[in-house]
Amino acid sequence: MHLGNLLSKRAFLAALSMGMLASCVHKYGTPITKNTQQPDKVLFDQAMHDIEHGRYEVARISLQTLMNTYESSEYLAKAKLAVADSWYREGGANGLAQAEAEYKDFILFYPAMEESAEAQNRICDIHYKQMDKSDRDWSQTVRAEDECKAVLVQFPNSKFAPEAMQRVRDIQESLAAHEFVVGNFYWKREMNPAAANRLNALVDQYPLYSNAGEALFEAGDAYSKMGPRFRKQAGDMFSRILEEYPLSSRADDAKRRLQDMEMPIPKADPNALARAKFEQANYHRTGVVSDFTGWLRGGPDVSHAAKSGQPTMTDPKRTIPASVPVVNTETASNTPGTTGGGTTDVSATTVNGSSSLLDKSPDARNRPAATQTASDQSAQQPLPTNRDKELKKYRAQAAKKQAALEKKKKKANKDQGQVTQQGQAQQNQSNATQGAQTPTGAPAAATTPATTPNAPPSQP
Repeated sequence: MHLGNLLSKRAFLAALSMGMLASCVHKYGTPITKNTQQPDKVLFDQAMHDIEHGRYEVARISLQTLMNTYESSEYLAKAKLAVADSWYREGGANGLAQAEAEYKDFILFYPAMEESAEAQNRICDIHYKQMDKSDRDWSQTVRAEDECKAVLVQFPNSKFAPEAMQRVRDIQESLAAHEFVVGNFYWKREMNPAAANRLNALVDQYPLYSNAGEALFEAGDAYSKMGPRFRKQAGDMFSRILEEYPLSSRADDAKRRLQDMEMPIPKADPNALARAKFEQANYHRTGVVSDFTGWLRGGPDVSHAAKSGQPTMTDPKRTIPASVPVVNTETASNTPGTTGGGTTDVSATTVNGSSSLLDKSPDARNRPAATQTASDQSAQQPLPTNRDKELKKYRAQAAKKQAALEKKKKKANKDQGQVTQQGQAQQNQSNATQGAQTPTGAPAAATTPATTPNAPPSQP
């Protein structure tokens, strides 16, 4: 009984999976009567049958035969789209890459067909499903944003536009969360210029971000810690919370900070308030099981993404921290000898008229040598430069080091001579002591005369 239940469950799951896969197949309408036996239709029907049963390679062979043999067939466009769908259904890194290339070719060859919008939406879906969490690699997230924006730009009136717009909101929620992690890291470590620049640019680029109020509050707090010069920027950040995000959890804190700074408290924007209420009413909280198993999901958490509002369609601009001096390009471009650099604190202007000191004073080169004063002659003598001082100092140090080295060498030689004299004295004393111990009248030790190798033996 248990085995029968297990087999029935497996059969049910297999049928369910086949039904789900079949639902993903593009429904191709036939431009020719079904009863016809034209060879291109036969190949196309056979390929569709193979795709439905998972024989993707066989189906692609049939479709390629159709496209190469019948160049004027009415099934040509649908066959090219079916090749891309077969790669899409096959899946995997290689399959999805091939599917994207085939979909792009289809859009290039048939841009006016209704299926082109579906092909671009499939490309968006390919990268959308490969997105990683917001604090990890975001290359697929950026690609997904570009491809989903292409659906809205190229096919704004298609039935896939609303779905693509919501996906762009979800993608930008993930990108904004990534930027917030970086800005919050700077803010917690008192790196105020970097934190203020990052968080302020985040809200400007992604105004629909669910945690934009927190980002503005941290940006305003960072500006307030940078000194009185940035008091206005800090007040602007706190004011934006009350105007654009009135239902944010940081609204009361922003109001208190404005009161402490003695700055006016703005009123909430009616459109922003209505949008915030709509987001609260349409937020679907995730279940306990989903929260517990969230770490198992590979994609980002976009449950807090906005459900209304126009997403940003332009690429983010590079921003410079407020602590960096602003470049005065107009002054620099009008100044001869400059290449466009400079700041507002330092400027240079050309001298006009004859009021300069060079025009008032006589030129010393035009006066004869006899009329030159002593001060002029002394001025003509070369003055010592810093390089000469450094060279003299270096030579003095080198001479001092050489003298110390010679002194150390002489001392070592003197110590070695003393050690040698002491050793000779000890040897003489030892020989004298040995001679004193020899008894008086004892015969001297016989000495063996040295013989040469060629000397003849002595006679007896």
